[in-house]
Amino acid sequence: MKISKGARLDVRRLALVVGVLILAVVSNPSAKTKGRNLLAAYGADAVTIDRNAREITLPDQIEWKGRPGSGIQSALLYGDPSKPGLYVQLLKRGPDNWTEPHSHPNDRVITVLAGTMLVGTGSKLDRNNTVAVKAGGHIRDFANQMHYDGTGPEGTTIEIVGMGPTTK
Repeated sequence: MKISKGARLDVRRLALVVGVLILAVVSNPSAKTKGRNLLAAYGADAVTIDRNAREITLPDQIEWKGRPGSGIQSALLYGDPSKPGLYVQLLKRGPDNWTEPHSHPNDRVITVLAGTMLVGTGSKLDRNNTVAVKAGGHIRDFANQMHYDGTGPEGTTIEIVGMGPTTK
C-alpha cells in the first residue's frame, strides 16, 4: 500500500502535535507537587519511598546561609566539615569573588554546577594565571597544597565533597 505525500505530511503533523502535548503535560510546573510524582498529579496512585533507605532534598528545601557582605552563600547537604568524616556542601559565590591563597588539610573534590570557577595554584594570587572551569567540570584539591580561586562576571555555584575536619 502506497501512502500519498499529503497523508505522510498529516501523520508528521499529528506526531508533532502529540509530542508538543506530551511535553506540555510533563513540563507543567503545577503538575509537580511536593512529595508526589507526575502520575499522582493526574490521578494515579502516589509513590512512596522508604525514608530509611533514601533521603531526598528538593531545591526549594535547601537551607542557604550567607555571610554578610561576603557575596557567598553555603548549604550543608551532608556531614559537618568541622568534624571528622565525609561532608557535602554547596557554595554560591557572586561575581568577581576571589579567595586568597590557602590550603586544606584533606583532599576534596569540587564540581562546578553553574557559572565558571577560575582556579590557580601557588602562594601568590595571580588572577591572570588561572584555568576557567565551566559547569560540569570538576577540580580535585590535594591536601596541604596552596591554591586560590575566583569567579567570573556571572558568579558560580559549586559542590564540595571532602573529609573533615577542614581546619588544622
